[in-house]
Amino acid sequence: MTRLTLLACAAALVLPTACSRLENVGKAPAFNPVEGSNEYFAMTAPGSLPEAADRRYPADSASLWAGGRKSLLGDRRAGRRGDIMTVVIEIDDKAEISNSTARSRSGSESLGIPQMLGLPQILDRRLPDGASMANAADANSSSSHSGDGSVRRNEKMTLRVAATVTEVLQNGILRIQGSQEVRVNFEMRELIVTGYVRPEDISRQNEITYDKIASARISYGGRGQITDVQQPRYGQQVADILLPF
Repeated sequence: MTRLTLLACAAALVLPTACSRLENVGKAPAFNPVEGSNEYFAMTAPGSLPEAADRRYPADSASLWAGGRKSLLGDRRAGRRGDIMTVVIEIDDKAEISNSTARSRSGSESLGIPQMLGLPQILDRRLPDGASMANAADANSSSSHSGDGSVRRNEKMTLRVAATVTEVLQNGILRIQGSQEVRVNFEMRELIVTGYVRPEDISRQNEITYDKIASARISYGGRGQITDVQQPRYGQQVADILLPF
C-alpha cells in the first residue's frame, strides 16, 4: 500500500507538468503575449506619456520650402498607420557561466570497555568465540560530493526586414509588425518582427535597430523538408516528456 501511495504522489506531481508540455509537441516555442503586459498598459493608458506633437511637419508660413513628405526636404520617416520602415537586427551576444562545488566529510567512532570492575571479562566468557567487550563498537563513515556546471552561448545574427506600422497609439508610439519569407528549393526561411517604437528613434534613413524596439518579438526559423527531418518524431517527444527517467 505504501508503494502505491508513493507512485500516486509521484504521478500527481509529474502529470500536470507533463500535460502542459504535451501541448507543445511538434510546435515551436510560443512567445509570451504582449497584450496584458506592464509595457502594453503603460503605453496604451491615457495620459501615460505626453501627447505626440506633429514634429515632422511644422507649419511655417514664412519658409521658402514646403514641408510635405514628397518635398525635397520632407521627412519620409514612417509615422502613420500603413507606413513602412526597415528594422535592422544585429545580434552578437556571448555568455559564459561556470560553477564548481566540492564537499567532503568523514567521521570515526570507537567504543570499548576493557576494564570495568571485571564485568567485561565475565561477559567475554559468555560471548561467542571472537567477541570481546574490549572493542564493543567501531564505526566509520565518509561522504563526498562534487559538481561542475557550465553554460556557453554564442549568438550572432545580422538581418534586415521591412516592417509596417499597424497602429499609432494615443501617445504617439508606433506598433510595428514585419514578416519575411524566402523559399530555397523545398525549405522556407521565416523572419517575424513585432514591437513598439518611438517616432524619434527612427533614423533619417527610415531605419530602426532592434535594441530600440520595446516588447520586441523576433523569430527566425524555417520549415520544410530539412527542418522536418531534424525534428524528433512526435512519439519520441511524448516519451521524453512522460518518462521520469
